[in-house]
Amino acid sequence: MDAGGNSGGLPVNNKQRAMLPNKAKGEFTRNPRKDSEGLSESPDLEFKYADTDKWAAELSELYSYTEGPEFGLNRKCFEVEFKTHVSDKKWTELDAAQHRAHAMRLLDGLEVIARERRLKAARAILYMAQGTFAECSSEAEVQYWMRYNIFLLLDVGTLSALVELLNMEIDNSAACSSAVRKPAISLADSTDLRVLLNIMYLMVETIQQDDPADKPEWNSIRETFRAELGRFGSPLFNNEPISVMLFGMVTKFCSGHAPHFPMKKVLLLLWKSILFTLGGFEQLLSIKVHRRGELGLPPLPEDSIRVIRSMRAASPPASASDLIDQHPSLLCGLIKQDNLDAFNEKDPYKADDSREDEDDNDDNDNSMEPETFPLERDEVMPPPIPHPPSERVSFPKGLPWAPKVREKDIENFLESSRSKFIGYTLGNDTDTVVGLPRPIHESIKTLKQHKYVSIAELQISKEDEFQKTPLSGGEEEVEMSSTELLYQGILPSLPQYMIALLKILLAAAPTSKAKTDSINILADVLPEEMPTTVLQSMKLGVDVNRHKEIIVKAISAILLLLLKHFKLNHIYQFEYMAQHLVFANCIPLILKFFNQNIMSYITAKNGISVIDFPYCVVHELPELTAESLEAGDNTQFCWRNLFSCINLLRILNKLTKWKHSRTMMLVVFKSAPILKRALKVKQAMMQLYVLKLLKVQTKYLGRQWRKSNMKTMSAIYQKVRHRLNDDWAYGNDLDARPWDFQAEECALRANIERFNSRRYDKSHINPDFLPVDNCLQSVLGQRVDLPEDFQMNYDLWLEREVFSKPISWEELLQ
Repeated sequence: MDAGGNSGGLPVNNKQRAMLPNKAKGEFTRNPRKDSEGLSESPDLEFKYADTDKWAAELSELYSYTEGPEFGLNRKCFEVEFKTHVSDKKWTELDAAQHRAHAMRLLDGLEVIARERRLKAARAILYMAQGTFAECSSEAEVQYWMRYNIFLLLDVGTLSALVELLNMEIDNSAACSSAVRKPAISLADSTDLRVLLNIMYLMVETIQQDDPADKPEWNSIRETFRAELGRFGSPLFNNEPISVMLFGMVTKFCSGHAPHFPMKKVLLLLWKSILFTLGGFEQLLSIKVHRRGELGLPPLPEDSIRVIRSMRAASPPASASDLIDQHPSLLCGLIKQDNLDAFNEKDPYKADDSREDEDDNDDNDNSMEPETFPLERDEVMPPPIPHPPSERVSFPKGLPWAPKVREKDIENFLESSRSKFIGYTLGNDTDTVVGLPRPIHESIKTLKQHKYVSIAELQISKEDEFQKTPLSGGEEEVEMSSTELLYQGILPSLPQYMIALLKILLAAAPTSKAKTDSINILADVLPEEMPTTVLQSMKLGVDVNRHKEIIVKAISAILLLLLKHFKLNHIYQFEYMAQHLVFANCIPLILKFFNQNIMSYITAKNGISVIDFPYCVVHELPELTAESLEAGDNTQFCWRNLFSCINLLRILNKLTKWKHSRTMMLVVFKSAPILKRALKVKQAMMQLYVLKLLKVQTKYLGRQWRKSNMKTMSAIYQKVRHRLNDDWAYGNDLDARPWDFQAEECALRANIERFNSRRYDKSHINPDFLPVDNCLQSVLGQRVDLPEDFQMNYDLWLEREVFSKPISWEELLQ
């Protein structure tokens, strides 16, 4: 038996061995249903990317399944209070005046001293916010009464009472110290917090849904509510936006001072508050178009949302083992080619690159199947594979994206052309083409036609002007938008907020192993009494997995929304947040998240639809069995998991774009095999962001990697925007320079600190840069606050300093 384990005695070289299935890893007996990564004919996922999932799904994810009995408890608290005042009618039968009167009574109940009575009143208000479901017969009816009741509650001023109670619970030191001492925290430790957060989440989630049938007064209530949530200086949230208060809860939880905080609900409310106050992806695009118009920039070349939605998913590269399974004759062709391979083993045109060999080995060491067709390798010539007529490739009529060129790219091209043809350079001059041949003139003309100036470039140049001329530059007019207010609110503690979010993301990631020092994110899902039957254990297992998925969904959406809004507001706000994410190891964390069977994660069925809210409160519940739990829902994929994956890929793109040192981090962390596995998911948007990440590092992966992954290279060419003069596919670019992470990040950090200091740190202004008042009248007219002891001893001062000293008026006048 040879060293490679080939018992048949047939000579098989290393390259062929890499293409054979590995029996030790179980690839011969792979179950095609369970391991969908090896299948290239998986169906396209009919997934529509949006700000949020459907209304019912977003509501159901607020509650864990262990909270199910509390629906009845909320109803009971409401009905006991309601029956004492209205005994002969239902809530849905009352008129508007009676509705308002009862809402005011419940609001008064929130201000009593007794904790138990306050909780009952809060539960009754929560039942109203849940749509008084006992009197409804369908989900649509529940939705109608939810909207009606929530607008009513806001109109009578419930929000301020809720925030006051929430602040009390956050600062409740007795509850915090009790939770810290407990060995196991359960749902019971966070009852008051959960009720308050539930009401506030239902308010935000319901009111942000626009409905053309809304009354005019409802629209004004919505705008007032939006302003209260996002306004800096609002008396409701300690003079800060609600997002800052919620971020404070996140850091307090991660520090271990408040382990009973229901973190899933806090993160969901934080996400929806940011989405409601700042706006979603459609609003971001409209703001961007408006901002470009204000700055005099040309319009965007295309609507990115529409282009992405119209793209079709590409078939992922088939692995060699799958081809051999489908066509056994290929194996004979591989073996017969051994002598030819031995002859062609030394390629005189191939440079000896040790890193290329390492990359090849890395692909195999990561238990990944090589993703190349045998036809793509020069040394393998198998017989042609017959394809049915329906599988013929249809080439697109054009590329989906208009190409772009930066000013820097034009400068680099001209400089290299001048030094090549004339032997001198002109610095930043992009107009002088004297002495250059005609083809270079045409190239420059083409480049300038596709030149794209971003808002960020203008912001950077404007900031440079402010730094160079602090006296003559004048005061900067800062628009106090919701994004600006939020940035000012989180600026002092932004690094701690980012670390806290990434800590929770790490704890919720399916690839992370349980450690003793990791934070417990299951405080608001574990019941007081642990399950005793197999069915209860299965249900709790589903609940825990679902709970973690929802946390990942919320954090990924929060980070992406903040990055996009900060980038549009000011590039250095974005860079500040992005740099702290990088310093907190966000890049390896996201790669670790994707280092799993991503197809299994996206098709996971951690949900029990019959006990989801609002379905469970308006329908008779069938009896749950172990078989029904195991079977799950008949859905093709899990919306929230695919949404999370796309968000994390977009975050990774934003962190690494135009950052050479961070791109090299992707290479150093061996991200290429991990990202290639994500291409197995047949969803166009996800594939696009995976291909973008592969494109930026392709030039550093070596010639052998590019040669072995031609299908991926073709997909990049077809789907990713082209940057003219970007030598991404060959590695001859000027950017293929040595990796100096520290210098790049330090330079960027210095720029960010100068920006933050100039715009936000008014206490450390250099007195030399302050304007001098030369007018005698205005200087003498300024009011000077004198200390009390000076005023008491004023007569003494006059006598000592003025009257007792002789004044030589002649000398003074001269």
